[in-house]
Formats: sequence, structure tokens, C-alpha cells
Amino acid sequence: MDVTLADGRLLQVNDTGGGGLTVLWHQGSPHTGILYTPLVEAAQERGIRLVTYARPSYGESSPYRGRDVTSAADDVRQIMDELGIEQFATMGYSGGGPHALACAALLPERVTSMVTLASVAPFNDSYDWYAGMFDDSGLRAAAEGVEARTRFAETEEFKPESFTATDWAALQSDWSSVGDDAVRATQAGPEGSIDDDVAFAKPWGFDLAQVEAPVLVVQGGEDRVIPPSHGDWLTRHCSMSELWLRPRDGHVSVLRACPVAMDWLRAL
Repeated sequence: MDVTLADGRLLQVNDTGGGGLTVLWHQGSPHTGILYTPLVEAAQERGIRLVTYARPSYGESSPYRGRDVTSAADDVRQIMDELGIEQFATMGYSGGGPHALACAALLPERVTSMVTLASVAPFNDSYDWYAGMFDDSGLRAAAEGVEARTRFAETEEFKPESFTATDWAALQSDWSSVGDDAVRATQAGPEGSIDDDVAFAKPWGFDLAQVEAPVLVVQGGEDRVIPPSHGDWLTRHCSMSELWLRPRDGHVSVLRACPVAMDWLRAL
């Protein structure tokens, strides 16, 4: 379904429907806005209503050039109003993590709890933000602004070594839908990824101290895309946080923690 926002933009929304706990899933970068099969199956087994949406310039969603991380909160507020959902939990994977955190910080009366998986931490100079990334060239270009990141996209190539053997095993089996979706999103154009990266590499517009809901930070110890230092930073700066470090997981294989992370949300 499409949700029309107050400013006239359209957002592509997918919703499994049903009752029980509602969990809003924020996709990584890039994506098309579909719900991945392993997520749907895990949610159905737990009686969870799962909702996701394509961020601007992804899938069928309208562009919103110059967006920042905080803009996700107002988009989500309008989506949930349209669906008639007052309170919900949220989960964010990789590039979806910052947007999930924005919702928790800026919609405190609606977000009851949240999970990040392999999430980017806020860009800051208190530590080496790029340390441990196998390929940081896209984010370094984004830190110079949208024009630099757009130029980079013209010759950008994915480096397979960014993923570990466990990542590739996940992509070739239970989490193949993530890789397939990323390929489709990439073929559709780079605009969504450009906007995501530029938003990550500048001030997010809120402080993690504003996040009052319980936060579960799930991080792969062998992640070469978003290194463990990011998960550690998030844990130390969210007041009600818990870290699940999965030492043998990389950037994709960490998604295998989703079912138990949903159990954590339900327990709250």
C-alpha cells in the first residue's frame, strides 16, 4: 500500500496485519521496501504484526532530497497514524538502525522498545568512526556532501571481501532475500543510498540520551561493514541499553538473531 504524507510525498508500506505486538522494521541500505521471508516467518510464529516501509527514493517511495535521519520519525508517525497503530516496537538493521533510533528518540510516547542490528553509530570525532570498515570510501565521500557522494556513485563497486564467510553462507541460504533485494534496489538507482549515507555522515539532529525506551544492540564481532566499535558506542550512549555481541557473526549473518530479538521485544 502507499501512504500519502502531509507534504504530498508517497511512501510504500508493507504490513502483515493482525493483532498483538506491532514491530516496525527499518531496512538496511539499499532496499526496495519488501518484507524479508525470514522476518515474516519469525513474526508469524510469535503473533507479531510486522510493518516496514521504503525510505524516500527507495522502491516506490517519493524522493526527499536533503533528508536527514530525524525525518524518519515524522514519516513513521504519519504511517502509523494511517494504519491506526498508537504504540509499537521498532527494529533497525544496518542503515535502518539510525532511523529506528530517531523514532525512539522523537516519538517517545509511541515507541515502547527497540532493537538495532549492525547499526551505524552517530558520526562524531570522539573515536575513529571509520576504523574497522573494510571499505569506507562511500561514507568518506558522503562526509564531503551530496555532490561528492553522487560523483562516487558513478564508479562505485561492491567489494565482496566486505562480507565474511558466514555472511555469504547466510546470503546463499536463509537470508538470500536480503541480497536479492539489495541487487534490485541497486539496479533501480543510487539516490536512496546517497541520501542515506549523507544523512549518516552529518549530525543526526537528536541526542541518543533522548532515547528512553529499552534498547537491544545486536552486533557481529566480525562485521567488516559496520564494525563492533559502533555497537559499543551505541550501547554506552543509550541509557537503557543491552549489548548482544555475536562474536562469529558478520554484517549479514547477524540477522539470524532476529527471532530471539523479537522474543526480547515480546518479553518487554
